[in-house]
Amino acid sequence: MHGQVAVSGSKNAALYALAAALLTPDAVILRNVPRIADIEEMAAVLRALGAAVAIDGETVTLRADTFTTTVAPPELVAKLRASFLVVGALLARTGEATCVSPGGDVIGSRPLDVHFTGFRALGADVSELDGQHLVRASRLRGARIFFDYPSVLGTVNVLFAAVRAEGRTTIINAAAEPEVEMVADMLVGMGARIAGQGTATIQVDGVDRLSGTDFTIISDRLEAGTYLLAGTATGGDVCVTNARPEHMDSLIAKLREIGVEIDTTTGIRARCASMLRPTQVQAVPYPGFPTDLQAPMTAALLRAEGTSTVHERVYERRFDYVQQLHLLGAKIDVGANGIATIQGGAPLTGAPVRALDIRAGAAVVVAGLAAAGETTVRDVGHLDRGYADLEPRLRLLGAEITRQAG
Repeated sequence: MHGQVAVSGSKNAALYALAAALLTPDAVILRNVPRIADIEEMAAVLRALGAAVAIDGETVTLRADTFTTTVAPPELVAKLRASFLVVGALLARTGEATCVSPGGDVIGSRPLDVHFTGFRALGADVSELDGQHLVRASRLRGARIFFDYPSVLGTVNVLFAAVRAEGRTTIINAAAEPEVEMVADMLVGMGARIAGQGTATIQVDGVDRLSGTDFTIISDRLEAGTYLLAGTATGGDVCVTNARPEHMDSLIAKLREIGVEIDTTTGIRARCASMLRPTQVQAVPYPGFPTDLQAPMTAALLRAEGTSTVHERVYERRFDYVQQLHLLGAKIDVGANGIATIQGGAPLTGAPVRALDIRAGAAVVVAGLAAAGETTVRDVGHLDRGYADLEPRLRLLGAEITRQAG
């Protein structure tokens, strides 16, 4: 695969920004929003709460001047984990929210304890009734909050509540992902007083009101990484023109380690050597190697001569996709310790496979591009949740890929 491609706005960051729009009664305009299924799902959740949401290409205009309900629709929340972010926003605006445990990809345990710990510290009462979580507070007060784990959604949800709490809130062991930093920057543009975003300690001084904003979503580092890894798996030369290297240090370091030539003069260009070296990868919270790129990285390492290991330390079921790579001829053994051992260099042969979730789907596409013959990927609806215009962008890089109806 060779050529240049520009990626969409960040899926995760856009979902956080959509939920953040509930914090103000004023109009919010979001630009560079990816045209993917998850955005449509989140928009449906916000509309069910009474917000007006208009999607025009990559621009979304929202206004939540009134709410018709503070109960998030269970049938919609079950489809999208990020929908649980409406809880923090509703708590800040109305003092109450009701929501079931969210759905999303089946990749392992993703408890809500961090969210509830933060809400309780701010003065909210958290209870459960008939499978629904009820969060209520007549008054939110700033607090010093320690997270057992740097949960991304937990950090964002508690941040939403804290921006309207009285006094100062300090979140310790917060998630530092670029998407978290971005939504905090968006809130600052709306009038919030936040410092330390992008680090493990975030400080928030509550305000009485937030205003509207016109905000542009950052580019998607995970989509960018997928295209760079597709180029790596096929021995190609791929440039993602609008990727932000400062968000992708861990991937860049690993690509250089296995022998890929990286140029960050304009975006990120990954040019492959004839032979790749094996390596060791650990998927951990940011700024470590992202769990969302672990699957396509594993697929790319099938081309490296020798033994590589990949240790998944975030989600215990991330390796479910390996059985699909086995169908292509991959030699991967997953141990009970959450470490996959990859014997690279063996030829891959096309076969029918499934996309089990968004990133597992990316892995089988990357491996399928590197395999001899034809690979058919079923359940591509998962890919539509995270990758806009996947087929035309891959074709732009030289892939022979088509979508079949049905």
